[in-house]
Amino acid sequence: MNFVKHSDAHRTQLPDARLVVTGHTPDGRARTTFHASPTVPASNTAPYPELATVLLRCPPTGVVFCITDIQPGGSAPMHRTQSVDYTVVLNGEIVFALDNGDEKTVKAGEFMVQRGANHALHNRTGEVCRIAVVMVGTEKIVLEGGKVLEETVFGKKPE
Repeated sequence: MNFVKHSDAHRTQLPDARLVVTGHTPDGRARTTFHASPTVPASNTAPYPELATVLLRCPPTGVVFCITDIQPGGSAPMHRTQSVDYTVVLNGEIVFALDNGDEKTVKAGEFMVQRGANHALHNRTGEVCRIAVVMVGTEKIVLEGGKVLEETVFGKKPE
């Protein structure tokens, strides 16, 4: 494999990378923070699941890679996943809305790290937004005092 070095002149042709990361306040409300993690609970030997007809959820010790197209005016309602979701906006733009009312518009070429925050996605433009997502399973979020934030599917807790 060959790696190409770019001169400083080539580096200035692209905008700086923009990263938006979610997290939690001590009481469990979503917030935006910056984050880096040295470990991941991923498995390279787990069987490959059939994903064509299911709502993607990442197993607690697994990894999912997917592409999602969100149509103009389309949304994914408020939900929480038990995963860290590394997202790249490939086309268009998407609004990541948190349960505390914060919103971040992430445009093509920008990135989002979603760390189990309760969030919704909104395409408020007239073009399709395509996002690529790598979901990595995580431990459940346990707040100070022991409260556990459960995964939700579009605003409803699993039965």
